[in-house]
This record gives sequence, C-alpha cells and structure tokens, in this order.
Amino acid sequence: MILVTFLCFCLTARLMVSSSLQIVDKRLDCSQPGLDHCKINNCSDKHEVVPPLSAPTGPDWGSERVGIGMDKHRPVSILNVKWIIRSDASILKLQGSEINILDKTTNQSMCVQFSYNTTEQMNPNYKRWNFSLDGVVVEPGRTYMVSIFNFPQAKIGHDMISKEITIPGCDDKRIQKAQMCLENGSLWDPNMTVSVSVDNEHKMSVVVGFKAAKYSEKYQVSIQGQGFYYSKNVSKENKTSQNVTFELGLLQLSQCKMVLMIQPFFIRCKNDCLRPEKTFDCPSYPKRTLIIKATVGLLVFGVCLAFWMWSASHKDPVTTSTSAAKEQPECLQVQDRKRVLVIYSLDHPLYKIIVLKLCAFLANTCGIEVVLDLLDSTRLGVLGSIQWLDWHRAQIGSSSDKILILCSRGVQAKWRAMCGDKKVFLREDVCSPVGDMLTPALSLMVPHFVQSASFEKYIVAYFDDVCSEDEVPSPFKITVRYKLMKQFEELFFRILDIEKHEPGRVNHIDGLAEDEYYHCPSGRALRDAIEAFQAYQLAHPQWFEEELLENSEWEVEETSAEIYEDTKTTTNLITFSVPDPTHVVSYLKTQESDFTVDRIRLHMAEQLQMSTSVQFNPHIVENMQPVLGKYQCH
Repeated sequence: MILVTFLCFCLTARLMVSSSLQIVDKRLDCSQPGLDHCKINNCSDKHEVVPPLSAPTGPDWGSERVGIGMDKHRPVSILNVKWIIRSDASILKLQGSEINILDKTTNQSMCVQFSYNTTEQMNPNYKRWNFSLDGVVVEPGRTYMVSIFNFPQAKIGHDMISKEITIPGCDDKRIQKAQMCLENGSLWDPNMTVSVSVDNEHKMSVVVGFKAAKYSEKYQVSIQGQGFYYSKNVSKENKTSQNVTFELGLLQLSQCKMVLMIQPFFIRCKNDCLRPEKTFDCPSYPKRTLIIKATVGLLVFGVCLAFWMWSASHKDPVTTSTSAAKEQPECLQVQDRKRVLVIYSLDHPLYKIIVLKLCAFLANTCGIEVVLDLLDSTRLGVLGSIQWLDWHRAQIGSSSDKILILCSRGVQAKWRAMCGDKKVFLREDVCSPVGDMLTPALSLMVPHFVQSASFEKYIVAYFDDVCSEDEVPSPFKITVRYKLMKQFEELFFRILDIEKHEPGRVNHIDGLAEDEYYHCPSGRALRDAIEAFQAYQLAHPQWFEEELLENSEWEVEETSAEIYEDTKTTTNLITFSVPDPTHVVSYLKTQESDFTVDRIRLHMAEQLQMSTSVQFNPHIVENMQPVLGKYQCH
C-alpha cells in the first residue's frame, strides 16, 4: 500500500463578468480520496519561475464533456474538462495546476487554480492523479480555448497543453433542453397539417394547422406554388394550436406542388429562427370543366379585343392622340421578382457594412431577391467557392436575373494581381468565413462578360462617395458604370429590364433618387454606412494599405482561424426575402409640351425577413489559379 504523507489541494476561480462564462456550482469542493485538507487561494497569485530542471512536467489531456446543468433554477449548457498528472519523479516538484478558458467570440476568460503538493506518483487506487473542472457555463455554437499547465513554470520551454473546444448547436441532443436552446425552439414540433377543399365556385381553400410553441408569440405562415405566394401573420393568444386559411382562385387549381412554411419568432433568435417546411400536392381540377371555362374566357377576350380594335379604327385621328395621353394605365404589376447576385471585394469592415446595407435596401425597398456569399454560407461551405459561383452564374444565365459587380480599390488591386502584379491579401478576407470570393468570381465571369450576348446580364457600379471610376477594371469599362447612389434609379430600371425613357414619357420611381432613398429605414442605414466609411477614409488616407497583409501575416491569420477537427460547428445564415413578388405601382401624370411624364409610385413593404441555416461543415478554403486567357489587364 502506498502511503500518502501529505497532499494539499487548493482551488479558486477568477471569473470575468460575462453572461455565459461562469461556474454553475459556486461551492467549489476540492476533496478526493487521499487528500487530507484543502484551501482556496486567489488565482491571480504570481507563480515562482524556476530553472527547467526544477520544474515539473506538463499534464496530459483527460476528456471533455458537454451536458446540462442547473443554474439559478434554469437549465444551462455546461462543459466539464479533465486532465491527468504524469506519474514521474518530477511530481515531487509539483505545486499545482492552472486552467484558463477563453471565449473566442467575446474574448472573455476564466482562470481556475489548483494548488497542491504530494510525494506519491499514484493515488490510493493505484491510478494517476487526475483533476477536473466541472460546470463551466458555455453557449451553444461558440468556440473556447482551454489551456492547462503545472507550476512552478520553467523559465524556458514550460509544458502547456491547449485545445480548442467547439460547443455543438441546439440541435444536439446533449444540450437541447438548455434554457437558451428552448428559447430558440430546439424542442418545437409544429406537427403541421394541411386540408385542401374546392367549393362549387371552383375556389380552393387551404387550411393550415400547426402546434404553437411555448416561447414564440407570433408566427408567419406562407404558402407558395408555381406563380403565386401568400402569407399571413398569426398571434398565439394563449392558444396551443393555430389554424390559418388561404383562399386561392381558379388559376391556381391546376396540377402543381405547394410549399408550406411556418416562420416562428422565438425569444432568442427572433426573426432568424428555423422555419419548418412541408410540401404537398394541389388537388387536380376536372379537365373538362377547366377546358370549358378556358374556352369561354378566350371567346370573351376575343370579342372585347375585336370591339376595342373597331373603336380605335373609327376614332378621329386628332382626338385619338389626346385621349391616349389622358387614358394612361392606372396601375402596373411587376409579375416576377428579380434576383441579383452581388460580387464585391471585402476591402474594409466598414465597406462590408455598406454592401450589406445595400442588399437590405434592395430587398426591403425594391423587392429584389439578393444573392450574397455572406448570406448563403451554408451552400457555399458545401459546394466550394468555384462551384457556388458557377451554379449561380448558370441560374442567372437561363433567366432574366442580373449580376451586380461593385467595383472598389480591392477589385482593381485583385484584378491587377490576376494580371501578374503583386498578390493582394486583405485582412477582411482572412477574417471572413467565406474568404476571398472576388478572385474566383473574376476568373469565371470575365470570359463570359466579354461576350456581347452576355452584356445584359452584368451591371457594373461603384459608390462614388468612397470609390472612383478609376477603380473599375479595364474589362468592365466597355459597359455602363453606375454611380451609387446618384444613379441608383437607372440601375434599378436596368434590373427590371424596363427603359426609363419611353416614347412620350419618362418613367420615375419615388423614393429611389439620390435625395430621396434615405427617407426609409433601410435607405437611411445605407446612407449612414456610406458616410461612416467616407469619414474614415478622410481620417486615414492610407486605409487601404493598412488593410493589406504580407504573406507571413496571411499565414498567421489563416492558422489562427483553423477549427479543431473533432469538434462540431453551427453557423447562422441570413438571407433576404420579400413577402410578395407582385408590387403595384401607380402613375402620377403630369402634362408637358410634347409628351407625358409619368411618375411611378412604387409601394413596397419595409420589412426584412430572414431565414436560418442548417448545420454545415467548416468553410472549405480553395486554392484557385485564375485563367485570364487573352484579355488585357490595366
């Protein structure tokens, strides 16, 4: 039997003020078999630094475990860390261990110190001494750096073990019952039901039923099919279940598939919560009845058209032009919602904010579906940058959608680098989860852009308050370059494939001019972001050079961003969508000398809706050699 002559163990915790990084059990107990007594000292005490031969060897990793603990009568997600003391002669010089935990998201840290000494290499159970820190409160999805060392430390080359531990998301069964996850709807099962019926007037009613959640008071229920989209907002009002009815007309009764989606608004994730979906088939409408009604409709339309043509041919030529000017259409419907892929360079954090605010303005005020790498990181992480860009380019090539290229100093610098100049490494590219997306985008799109048939797909623009026309790469100078926000209205007409100047009139959209766009919340946020970056440029004339990294700095930044292989990461994804692709615009007519100037008032919802992502693997960094071919670089 091994005699333990004396072992004194001391544990204390120094916690920085944080909402998450703390220990559940405030009554720290350091007792274990073989120890006589324990005491608690302050973790901030300085350790003695000794020569290497007088220092103990470092500890070994034991294990880490994620689970649920109780903190102030509520369940929280916790982390338990265990480490083992090496059984060698240096244990005689061992005075204790210290563990440090750093939250890499908030940079908050916790320090816990174990002070002890012993002369025995094994505990009374003939096993190596081991220690653990249990009940550290952590947040789902965050990454923590855990470092442990024994003291006294050696002056040179002291032994320390470090490990990055990523806490799984709320979809992990081990922490689904934590209060934070419950407030994010981790255990919510909507149990969606759909009932479809057709009445005698051939109108279809779709009744959607679902179970309400405990921590969500509001829901948005939407139903979408080929050519239509409807949504309704619902309040829980202390009900455990909800029913929402949609009325669809004759045109939606053909063979089709419908997608039902419920967006909850939980306490934590608010409008960025997981949205369950369900797909179901529309009922088949009787073909014979449909054919009869279609035939009658065509006959009525033909009679009306013939009468209109007859009336037009018998009118006085002089009065016809006058009446035509007076009888302008009362309203115009934009049938299809346009989609825009935004290509840009991450020049600076303030410039990234400008890009995001522009996307919000396009989505909220203009009703444009925006495709942005930062907002589609789930698919980007799965496909890789080249495949993601090529897929979206192919989708846009087969539709009337557009690619918006925002030129800046980073775009020009990276284009020159592709042409043989010095490589460009921007700090924001290293910090971004998607990395440098501009270089692969240019290598894919420049050969496609120079084809005359592809000009209409590409829109080149720059913010003239923070950029200049000199920063537009030479291949894009053969097309129109729009100044934002001075020429935003022209750019918007280009997205819609509508001419601003038409015979006899000039189209105008209220709220999009340079002196009007900031009257709405999203436009005001965009203007503030532009002014903030403009002020920063005035205060820092060398701002772009300060964002450049040397190769060595790039490698250091890249290494620090690596994620431990055995851990699991959950990332939030944000995308823009608008409730209804149909936007009604009305004309305000003003008569001038030879033509009518129509002012179109575009009414659009000032509501930004977002969706969350599903779990995906860490971002794949791709090394790409762009193929420039024969295109000239300037």
